[in-house]
Amino acid sequence: MSNFLQNHRYTVIALGVLLVIFMMSAYIVPEEEQAVIIRTGEPVGTVNTPNGTTNAGIYFRVPFIDSVRRVEKRLLDLEMTDEEVLSQDQQRLLVNAYARFRIVNPVRMVERAGTTEGVRTALEPILNSVLRQELGRRTFQAMLTAERGSALAVVRTNLDRQARQYGAEVIDVQIKRTDLPDGAPLQSAFQRMETDREREARTIRAQGSRDARIIRAEADAEAARVYATAFGKDPEFYDFYRAMQSYDTTFAATDENGQPKSESNIILSPDNEYLRQFRGRR
Repeated sequence: MSNFLQNHRYTVIALGVLLVIFMMSAYIVPEEEQAVIIRTGEPVGTVNTPNGTTNAGIYFRVPFIDSVRRVEKRLLDLEMTDEEVLSQDQQRLLVNAYARFRIVNPVRMVERAGTTEGVRTALEPILNSVLRQELGRRTFQAMLTAERGSALAVVRTNLDRQARQYGAEVIDVQIKRTDLPDGAPLQSAFQRMETDREREARTIRAQGSRDARIIRAEADAEAARVYATAFGKDPEFYDFYRAMQSYDTTFAATDENGQPKSESNIILSPDNEYLRQFRGRR
C-alpha cells in the first residue's frame, strides 16, 4: 500500500485537490428555493427563479469568488400583531391581519432587503399603514358585511405596489379578527348599537302603524261605498238594516268592550216609531 502511494502520490494529491475544488464549487438548488450568484458583492446570475431559464438541480460556481445567496421560493407569511385602528364612525378597533407574499425578483430582494426577513421587516409597517388608511374610510358595521372583501382587495393592491420595490409579490391579505377594545369603549359601542336598534324599531313600528291606518281608512271607504251602492238599490232594506243595528246596540246584554251592561228597564208604547220594524211591513 505504501509503495502504491509513493508511486502514485502526485495522482492522489491531484485527485484530492480536484475533489476539494469540486466540493467548493458545486452547489445544489432544491425545487423550493431559488439562488442568486454574487461575485465581488454584485449579483451576476440567478438559478430556479420564476419564469427563469434555469431549474432546480446541481450547479457550479467559482470558488472563493462567487457566493450563493439562497432565497425561499414558496409562499411566505407576514403576520401583523393586534393594531388599534380608528374607523370612519370613530370606533377604535383592534385588527389582527396577515399577508401572504413570495419573492419573484430575488436580485432586487438581495439588493434592497438582503434577506426574506428584511422583506418582512420592510413590509410590516407598510401593511399597518395601508390597513389604517383603508379601514379609516369605512365604518365598523361595513367591516362585518361583504364590503370587507373589497376593502381587503384595495389593501392587497396598495401593499403589492410597495412590495414590488423589494422584489416581492403580495398574493393575499386577510383579517383574522376585528374586535372592539375591552372596557369603556366596548360598553359604549354596545350601548350605541342598542340605541340604534331601538330607534330603528320605533321607526319601523311608526311606519307600520301609519300603513295600518291608511289601509284601514281605505277599507272603510270601500266598505262605505259598497254599502251605499247596495242600500241605494233598496232603501227599505237599508232602513231595516239600520234599525236592526240600533236594536242590537240598545238591547244588547254587553257593551262594546264585552262587559255586562247595568240592568235597566225601557218602557215603550207598541205604537212607538222606534219599534215600527217589529210591527212588520204593512
